[in-house]
Amino acid sequence: MSKEITHPAIVDGWFREINDMWPGQAMNLKVKKILHHEKTPYQDVLVFESTDYGNVLVLDGIIQSTDRDAFAHSEMIAHLAMNSHPNPKKVLIIGGGQGGSLREVLKHECVEEVTVCDIDEAVIRVSKQYLPEMSLSYNNEKPKPRIYIGDGFKFLADYKNEFDIIITDGTDSIGPGEGLFQTPFIELLNEALKEGGVTATQGCSFSMHLLKALVFIVLQVS
Repeated sequence: MSKEITHPAIVDGWFREINDMWPGQAMNLKVKKILHHEKTPYQDVLVFESTDYGNVLVLDGIIQSTDRDAFAHSEMIAHLAMNSHPNPKKVLIIGGGQGGSLREVLKHECVEEVTVCDIDEAVIRVSKQYLPEMSLSYNNEKPKPRIYIGDGFKFLADYKNEFDIIITDGTDSIGPGEGLFQTPFIELLNEALKEGGVTATQGCSFSMHLLKALVFIVLQVS
């Protein structure tokens, strides 16, 4: 008989997301069953089945995706960028291991090559198992997604003038995603884009520091 999975963020049948980024408020979801829990070298990975939002992916105690509403994030971060470019053929997604952004990018028939770079293989693996509708595009054949497991900084450093679209679909500005909200990363993004390229960034924790850095870089290359 397998041991029942427990998690400190789930108390009396409720998952509670409490974080200093959102003082004075919390997000609670009623839990039907904990499906998966592991601690990777990078973060705490939790998946549970909720009563009203379907399966829920949580990283370091912060909700990343749910079956019910993940489409809203994926559609916005992907299609705004894709439709802002006249012919986006080569796309890079940094983060987004759940596969939602990939799914939306591949709805554009002009795409010839798409790469997903995620630092934690567990996110992709767990999403394939527990979020199948979101991660279904990993099975796409033409084009077949390229998967790179590793640091987005190191990946970008090897590419100059390479991508039409770069989507940074990372976690919030804490933990393994913290570097994606800092000036050096924005500079690498700019260098990796082709002329006329477009980048879209997950921004629920968008800081004024990052905004000032982005504006400064845009002005430099204008």
